[in-house]
Amino acid sequence: MTTVYLIRHGENDSLSKQLMPGRLPGIHLNAIGAAQAEALAAALKVEVRFAAVYSSPLERALETAAPLAAAQGLQVQPRPGLIETDVGEWAGRSLKRLRRTKAWKQLQEQPARFRFPGGESMLEQQARLVAELEQLVGRHTARDAIACVGHADPIKLLVAHYLGMPLDRFQRLVVAPASVSVLQFEPEEVRLVSLNNRLAGV
Repeated sequence: MTTVYLIRHGENDSLSKQLMPGRLPGIHLNAIGAAQAEALAAALKVEVRFAAVYSSPLERALETAAPLAAAQGLQVQPRPGLIETDVGEWAGRSLKRLRRTKAWKQLQEQPARFRFPGGESMLEQQARLVAELEQLVGRHTARDAIACVGHADPIKLLVAHYLGMPLDRFQRLVVAPASVSVLQFEPEEVRLVSLNNRLAGV
């Protein structure tokens, strides 16, 4: 069985400022996020030997993946298929204001029918992510463990898919910054081993 460690990037200022980052460039880990990345790398070095470290190409994910890859003697491999949600016109907007809109209510209650204005639908996003992860798993042997560093909603969408959870319920899952969720790909099924594990302790 191939074991996949789904890792959310660490803290950044867009989170503390309650902004919707989307795919905007230039969003880096802050001091807390950098400490989380280092602590996570140290914790996982003790727990697992990775065959590869893959990452969303956005800075906050790459900066989280870098210490992990270095601790494992690997290079980070950016994968566009792991990128954050394309939130279109919502990128950079205040979450406080977005939460007052009817569109936000639909996103929370009926995400399977939701498309971000000028961006991708949740169904498209989930299909993209599943196709990418299946491709990555296909590159490895049953004994391999791989790390995929990405973002909150993409990780929740992946977990929901492999649990057979309706997309409209995926928001019930919690994926905190610098958390680790683990999937095991077996010949007949995929099992969720852990969800939202806070190994970094920061």
